Amino acid sequence: MAYDLQLAERVRQLVCFEPGTSEKAMFGGLAFLVNGHMAVAVSGQGGLMLRVPPEHTDEVTVLPHAGPMVMSGRPTRGWVRVDAAGCEDDAELEAWVARGLDHARSLPPKK
Repeated sequence: MAYDLQLAERVRQLVCFEPGTSEKAMFGGLAFLVNGHMAVAVSGQGGLMLRVPPEHTDEVTVLPHAGPMVMSGRPTRGWVRVDAAGCEDDAELEAWVARGLDHARSLPPKK
C-alpha cells in the first residue's frame, strides 16, 4: 500500500515552517525529519508513525487511535502508530505532529 498523498501534504503544511526540516522516504512512507531525526511519518500502512520520548510511550499509546509501533514482532519504545481515523480531524493531526516535532527538537542535531 502506498502512503496517503493527501495526508502527506497536510503534514507537510504543518512542518514546513519548522527550522531544519527535511523529507525522506522511509518505512514505505514519507518521513519528516528535524535536524536529521524523524519526527513523524505518513505510513505506507495508513495513518502515522511518530517518535515520542521512550519514557512517554505507555501514556501516548493508550490515547484514542494510538498504539505501539511493532517492529520484528515486538512493541518498540519511543515509537507510536496512529491509525488513519486519528488523522482525519485537522486539530487531532496537528496535535500528533506537534508531539513528534517536540521530541525531534529535543534531540541534538545529527551531523
